[in-house]
Amino acid sequence: MRATLRMPLVSRHGMMPAASRARRSGGGLCRALGGAVLLSAGSGAASAYTATLNPASPQTIYLQVGVGSFTSDYISGGQPGRNTTVNTVTATVPGAAVGNGAVQAMTTNSTATQSYWDNYVYCSVPSQLYIGGFYRTTGAATAAAQVTATVPAALIDASGDTLPFSKISWTSSGNGDSGGEPFPAGTFVSGGVQNVGSMASNTWNESCLTFSYLNNTVPPFGTYTGVVLYTMTAP
Repeated sequence: MRATLRMPLVSRHGMMPAASRARRSGGGLCRALGGAVLLSAGSGAASAYTATLNPASPQTIYLQVGVGSFTSDYISGGQPGRNTTVNTVTATVPGAAVGNGAVQAMTTNSTATQSYWDNYVYCSVPSQLYIGGFYRTTGAATAAAQVTATVPAALIDASGDTLPFSKISWTSSGNGDSGGEPFPAGTFVSGGVQNVGSMASNTWNESCLTFSYLNNTVPPFGTYTGVVLYTMTAP
């Protein structure tokens, strides 16, 4: 017997430009770098990846979860676009291990490894899922944009059997990073909307999420699925 979990992940993307980032080291910024209307390494010890943008018109936000679209990297003048790809995160638990409490690593079908900021290889697939984007205003700083996840109560198989979404958690990191992440580690709620991160105005932010299945119950044999919708909203 094997239990398979498939968790499609959907993001509401924006379109339009953004603007100045840098990877941070212990002494400050060491790699020059430089945000969509809402629609749906340097050297040294690096900290979480957050870049400062220059204010510009129009106000813009952009969210990418998994595969996204840019005409090229941002600092080369690339422009973001829509991408309708729905990526999945999956775990298949061998029969002998079902419910034994051994946490099961989940993998993604996303191919997104590079940041659209500067083509830096930031995430490792299939173990990590890219999440990132930017929030740019036309002038002074405003309140932060919020990124939330709308989560069903449970994953469900073809027979109607369920698994609580709270059985799935994630850690957060990125190649060359240390310290706090803009999208920190967490655990899904079992039904509801939860905050998964925020972006200060005029910043670019990104993390790589690694998902796990708790595997401490014995569900009926089946393939359990559930869709998580990520949304970014700005003041």
